[in-house]
Amino acid sequence: MSAGDKELFCATRRRFLASAAGATALTSVGVAAGTPSPAEAQAAAPTVAVAQTEAFRSEHQAGIVTFPIQHSTYFAAFDLVTAKRNDVAKLLQAWTLAASRMTAGDTAQPLGSGLTLAAMPDAKPNGDDDGSPDFSAMSSDTGEAIGMSPSRLTLTFGFGAGLFIKDGKDRYGLARQRPAAFVDMPKFVGDQMAETRTGGDLSVQACAEDPQVAFHAVRQLARIAEGVAQLRWVQCGYRPSSGERHLLGFSNGKGNPSMTDTAVMDKVVWVGSEGPAWMRGGTYLVTRRIRFAIEHWDHMPQAYQEQAVGEIKYSHTRSAASEDDEDNPSHLRIVTPDRFTMLRRSYSYNDGANIVAERWPPWRQGLEYDAGMFFICYQRDPRTGFINMFDKMAKYDAKLNQFWTHEGGGLFACPRGARDGEFIGQDLFKAR
Repeated sequence: MSAGDKELFCATRRRFLASAAGATALTSVGVAAGTPSPAEAQAAAPTVAVAQTEAFRSEHQAGIVTFPIQHSTYFAAFDLVTAKRNDVAKLLQAWTLAASRMTAGDTAQPLGSGLTLAAMPDAKPNGDDDGSPDFSAMSSDTGEAIGMSPSRLTLTFGFGAGLFIKDGKDRYGLARQRPAAFVDMPKFVGDQMAETRTGGDLSVQACAEDPQVAFHAVRQLARIAEGVAQLRWVQCGYRPSSGERHLLGFSNGKGNPSMTDTAVMDKVVWVGSEGPAWMRGGTYLVTRRIRFAIEHWDHMPQAYQEQAVGEIKYSHTRSAASEDDEDNPSHLRIVTPDRFTMLRRSYSYNDGANIVAERWPPWRQGLEYDAGMFFICYQRDPRTGFINMFDKMAKYDAKLNQFWTHEGGGLFACPRGARDGEFIGQDLFKAR
């Protein structure tokens, strides 16, 4: 990129962000591009609205209790394809640096720079100092978010069970560091989990107000990971611009604990002294892709829907009739006693339609929506959080279980946030 091109890019981006910011207070964020002249350095300092950025470096990872919840998400699970522990540590270093830049409104890498994991400062988590893949020919950024606001982008990273042991092998010498609370997810009644939509060794969740910003962020991290980790499955989701209803037409997350109450979050979300050092201040993430049988639900009487959920559809108030039915309890009656064991942060999804052919009378064929809920929850202990609650739902939520199918998801350990000079999960890779 020539100096003129750099100046044109920076000027265009600066005008866009300034117009979007309006009267909002502004802060400067530099865009590095090689070794610029003083004039280029000044031009390469676009202004970003404070209200449009969320801090990446903190005691806890962002995107968990970040409030208000952003309207778009793009979630990705990765499989590690390297046998070298040092490669994984270097990848997490590169991801941390890229995430800190993108959440501040910058490109994933300094413009004009080569992208080389081997050039990352050597993490030396186990003394392994052999080479890593070289991506020096790769461009700095794919460019589809240039000129756009950072849109309150957050990036939240998690570790799957396969980081600790996979196919019976302790690939990276980390098996002893697996927390006791990080159990294998049991198979629940009614589960139809597809292997291609389940599990993963690493996870990344991008949340933003703009779906293209969220997708762009994960796209950059996937490019950086090439040769070390590859995409296993992805899921995008959205929340309505106003209100809190899911696609069945009822409340989304009713009775959720307040994410702005730090004392409650310490009790419900953040791992304390019961966990290993690298997980203290972290949390456990459970995701579930839940497809709704929308066509069948839409044919059910409103009274049945309200009894199933336990809520009056148009008023958001609890349904007294369903609360009195002990033999066939409502959804809310089942989940409400456990509402302070986890923090739900779910999104709706709509992935088009699928061809369906019924194998029983009346033998209908046609299209059905591939839509539902991308359920997301964070908890201090998944055994007393999601696993305990969903075991009850799978067995006793009889009315609603007819209208949804759990098709994929995963359980991930999200370490504490990265402080200045650290990378995500650094304490884990230093542990012995």
